[in-house]
Amino acid sequence: MTAPLLILTCLHCSRGGVPLLEDVSLTVHPGEAVVVRGPNGSGKTTLLRTIAGLQPMTSGGMLRDGESIAYVSHANGVKDTLTAAENLAFWAGLHGVDGVDAALDALSLGSLRNRRAQTLSAGQKRRLALARLLVTGRPLWLLDEPTDSLDEASVRLFVDLARTHLASGGAALVASHGDPGLDARVLDVAAFRPKGTDARFADEAFL
Repeated sequence: MTAPLLILTCLHCSRGGVPLLEDVSLTVHPGEAVVVRGPNGSGKTTLLRTIAGLQPMTSGGMLRDGESIAYVSHANGVKDTLTAAENLAFWAGLHGVDGVDAALDALSLGSLRNRRAQTLSAGQKRRLALARLLVTGRPLWLLDEPTDSLDEASVRLFVDLARTHLASGGAALVASHGDPGLDARVLDVAAFRPKGTDARFADEAFL
């Protein structure tokens, strides 16, 4: 079997000093998708940020190649003063990957390639953030509510994008309240909540 892209072993993580998750164990192989579920404040974003290396784990083990990860958070991470094409060209240059035009076309942004990001709608900016995944060349996608602000047609574009990624040997962890439309395992973070922890003190809506 192909080596896993991610192994979590009894992972503990916290936010702002408040323990959120404990004893999370998970193995993700190429071609697999995992949907991360749980109510607001339950640790979904914290888990993705910890895996991405944006915050330290409290304890436990984690095996992954940091260079294998592409992360799309609540924030779209686009530069408003750059055009759609320039935004993707920046990331393509950073990762040494071609394919800006293909990425724009995959998310139906080709006609907007020369529009500054500040003039795009919320849904168009979200599609631009997702298009960034295609110019990273990275196999493990961490996606936090990727379909926020997307209409039905754009959701279908995302699903097609993700299915193609999985079929080519990539993997994805998708934090979502709804059904992302993928054949995926479900990781309910509520099962890993420390006893006595109040999620009201762990607001995850940060940039």
